[in-house]
Amino acid sequence: MAKPKKQPRPKAITPKGFRDYFGQEVTQRTEMLRAIADVYHRYGFDALESSAVETVEALGKFLPDVDRPNEGVFAWQEVDENDKGDWMALRYDLTAPLARVYAQHRNDLPTPYRRYAMGPVWRNEKPGPGRYRQFYQCDADTVGTASMAADAEICAMLSDTLETVGIPRGDYLVRVNNRKVLNGVLEAMGLGDDVAARDNVLRTIDKFDKVGEAGVRELLTKGRVDASGAFIDGVGLSDDQAEPVIAFLTSKATDTAGTLANLQAAVGDSKIGADGIAELEQIGALLAAGDYGADRIEIDPSVVRGLGYYTGPVYEAELTFEIFDEKGRKRQFGSVAGGGRYDDLVKRFTGQEVPATGISIGVDRLLAALREKGRISAQATGPVVVTVMDRDRMADYQAMVAELRNAGIRAEVYLGNPKNFRNQLKYADKRNSPIAVIEGGDEKASGIVQIKDLILGAKIAESATLEEWKERPSQFEVPRGDLVAKVREILDSQD
Repeated sequence: MAKPKKQPRPKAITPKGFRDYFGQEVTQRTEMLRAIADVYHRYGFDALESSAVETVEALGKFLPDVDRPNEGVFAWQEVDENDKGDWMALRYDLTAPLARVYAQHRNDLPTPYRRYAMGPVWRNEKPGPGRYRQFYQCDADTVGTASMAADAEICAMLSDTLETVGIPRGDYLVRVNNRKVLNGVLEAMGLGDDVAARDNVLRTIDKFDKVGEAGVRELLTKGRVDASGAFIDGVGLSDDQAEPVIAFLTSKATDTAGTLANLQAAVGDSKIGADGIAELEQIGALLAAGDYGADRIEIDPSVVRGLGYYTGPVYEAELTFEIFDEKGRKRQFGSVAGGGRYDDLVKRFTGQEVPATGISIGVDRLLAALREKGRISAQATGPVVVTVMDRDRMADYQAMVAELRNAGIRAEVYLGNPKNFRNQLKYADKRNSPIAVIEGGDEKASGIVQIKDLILGAKIAESATLEEWKERPSQFEVPRGDLVAKVREILDSQD
């Protein structure tokens, strides 16, 4: 009889495009989200936690490929008795679920409805360096008002949020543009209702950050040769038709008034373009009244990302300090948040236009920025470790830990095999523990404990001479009743 085939063991690997997050990273993210939530709450926004799963119909046209609605998401079909059912998907962002929630519960929600949401989203896209299929977003939106005060407030709140989490003024800039101004530019180009031509122009404008003014001009007209030597066909516009786009993208002046005047020239007689400029003027005035100057928030027509999605004001938060890339070249850190006004999203469910505006912060990018600035440490401080010298006295060690925890100090008893004391110290070192507490039989009889400063001990071991080691002891003998006070004193000295 043939031997049954052994079931192969599963491979212990992370699925492609995903990653695992360990203690310190999770703690840092949690603390940052708490700080952001405090700002949002202070501004009067309420928390919302919606389902991680939506119907594909609800996510709809805001996926990357309209013709293939299941592309870009992790989707599956629910099966009923007829082998048919709804297509379901993990949420792609936090905005489409908000539209569904508001449409579903609008009779019970206040108008305007102000909510913030934080959590993972999933995108079934090709992963790459630093690009994962699951990542965190942190959103705040106001639904139900067309007032530019809502947009100005979002920008001010974003500015306050960046400063609260540790990005100092001067290291960031919130930049504001308006889709209506671009619509005015498209009118001034004489494209009329040519949807294909307008879409081509939008896609070209979106490349402004990469190819600059000259590159956009070439792509709008005859085409250009890219860095690889390949020729990219142009949209085929005349130089005169392309000029309003160039004027729009390069209209930023030394002050807001100058920028708005340049934009007016770019949109010509377009009414919708004039409406967009008026909205930018309102936002600028409201921000100035709140003392948010151009050093924090500015009108900048070069903000073009998302202009195909948004219907009015568009915002982007950019970190302006320099970092070194993987090839050692200096570059600016770049964008960590984006958003804008999207007045058509809820309409998909209700048939009625519902104005809405909001912002989304890229949590992982913002955490990376804080690490670059040295605002958070790459390594966490672990718990105080109470070592076990006598396994029959575990109750004594648990009592010590309870005292430390009750005093607000993070602590644990070593729960491995206590036979080898050196292994206990190795464990404390691996946990990055600041202190080890030692109480053997002799210490117990004398009513004392040994408290070892592991941080100082490591520093002394690196470079100190024997004499210096004697002068700067890293282990202290204290009465058992002074355990908590001495541990706190050492922890304070380590900060």
